[in-house]
Amino acid sequence: MELLDPAAAYERAVGLAAGRRRALLGITGAPAAGKSTYAEQLTAKLTADRHQVALLPMDGFHLAQSVLEELDQADVKGAPHTFDGYGYVALLRRLKETPDEQIWAPRFDRGIEDSIAASIGIAPDVTLVVTEGNYLLLGEQPWATVRTLLDQCWYVEVPEQLRHERLEARHRRYGRSPEEARARTYGTDERNARLIAASASRADAIVQPA
Repeated sequence: MELLDPAAAYERAVGLAAGRRRALLGITGAPAAGKSTYAEQLTAKLTADRHQVALLPMDGFHLAQSVLEELDQADVKGAPHTFDGYGYVALLRRLKETPDEQIWAPRFDRGIEDSIAASIGIAPDVTLVVTEGNYLLLGEQPWATVRTLLDQCWYVEVPEQLRHERLEARHRRYGRSPEEARARTYGTDERNARLIAASASRADAIVQPA
């Protein structure tokens, strides 16, 4: 597995976007590693350079908050089993196999902590879909199938102290007390982070955003 600097990563993404068939690029990493920001910036730069690119976050496949509460799983929201993983796989397969269709995907809204269906449009002329999320490299199903559908998958890595600081700040920003933010960061989030880190060897490359 190689280490890609941002410039080399961008050139590789350009190569994927310029291919004859639609490509899927996965961006993964632990919570607060910066994968969402990096994926957004990469997509924006590619778009500015006139490539046809769409961004598809995995977070849109969160189970609804009402469902998690009904299942008594709200306290572990964000764990692998709290996503519709099979639905995510089905959409990725559709993006690969039927590129001539207009496809609509769900989007997660942090303001309401829930997903909104059919919020992201992916047009037939899109040649590269950048999809980002925590569990793109896990070895168990349905996540193992995700890796087979991705042309490339990159693991975003930052120092652990920085990642923890970002995570606590994010939880406070969305209404948790300092105590709750710390408990979540070093509890459920840390367990998820270790699971994700254990899958990093399946990535094509590690990216350390500037």
